[in-house]
Amino acid sequence: MGVRIRRAGQSDAAAVVRVLDAAFMYDPVSSWVLPDEARRREVHHRLMEAFFQLSFAEGHVDITEDGSAVALWIDVPAEPRETGDGDEGPAQLRAFVDPDNERVEQIAHLMAGIHPHGRAHAYLWMIGVTPDRQGEGLGAELITSVLERCDREGLPAYLEASSERSPHLYRRLGFAPLGEPVRLPDGPLVHPMWREPKG
Repeated sequence: MGVRIRRAGQSDAAAVVRVLDAAFMYDPVSSWVLPDEARRREVHHRLMEAFFQLSFAEGHVDITEDGSAVALWIDVPAEPRETGDGDEGPAQLRAFVDPDNERVEQIAHLMAGIHPHGRAHAYLWMIGVTPDRQGEGLGAELITSVLERCDREGLPAYLEASSERSPHLYRRLGFAPLGEPVRLPDGPLVHPMWREPKG
């Protein structure tokens, strides 16, 4: 396909957040975290901004040259990092995004609880494509560029698929289900998936 991909910097923050905000506005997990659509339209971008900043600090963000697709990656070590924050991270996220919404904090705890530990891996936290460019293979190009590095370095990869159709797409890239899907309380299923390096 020949999509040009580059590493995003802080100056790309607004562009990355715009893509993620549009791509995930009606995602099942975003809709569960922020069930009131009017409120979601007000604060969803703050959630995406928080995710960008964490990925920027603990991994990297890739963006297509035309700015239509982005991927957020976290470099996860074999042993969990000592952040010094104790259990404050989810509460800080809630305070930043939507202070009166306990689900913002709840989703952070739930995702941390299902995340695998014990092996260093590349964590595909989010991948977003603007709605008018979805279905063109941009997401696969973004993922493949990192999976090729994973294969060279013998590094596994992990993600959580947040819609019913996305696990099928990730299987084509070598991911397999990691245990059973996890259902959010009164909400959608989240599908943890793992990929062993190839070659």
